[in-house]
Amino acid sequence: MYNKKVMEIFQDPQNVGEIKGASGIGTSVDEQCGDIIKLYLQIYKNIVTDAKFKAFGCAGTIACGSVITELVLNKTVEEISKITSDEILKAVGGLPKQKVFSSIVARVAIDKAILDYNKKQLKLLKSKNKKNTKKN
Repeated sequence: MYNKKVMEIFQDPQNVGEIKGASGIGTSVDEQCGDIIKLYLQIYKNIVTDAKFKAFGCAGTIACGSVITELVLNKTVEEISKITSDEILKAVGGLPKQKVFSSIVARVAIDKAILDYNKKQLKLLKSKNKKNTKKN
C-alpha cells in the first residue's frame, strides 16, 4: 500500500517532539479519519530555525509530519507559506489515493503555525507600542 520511502520515514520519523515556547504552533485535524498533526516552529528574524511535530494517525500522516519539519527549516515565513501539498507528497515519494489527505493535513498545520506566529508577533508589537506610549 505505502511506498518504501513512506515506510522508512514512518519507521524513523525526524524531529518528533515539541518546542517549549514555540514561535508558532499549528494543529491540523482530518475530520473524516481523525488524523492529527501538531507542528511547532521556532522562528528567529523571520527564519524557521527549528521545527518539531507530533502526529496521531496512519503511516502517511506521520511521514508527512516528519517531512514538513525538514521542508520548513532555514526558510522564511513567506517561503514556507508557499509550500504546497504536492511538494509534501513529492517529499514522501507519493501516497495512495485514499491517503493523499495526509499531505493536506500537513499543509494546514503549516498555515496554522504561521497564523499563530503572526498573532504572537502582533501581540508583541502592540505590547511594545503601549510601553513606548506610556514612556512619552
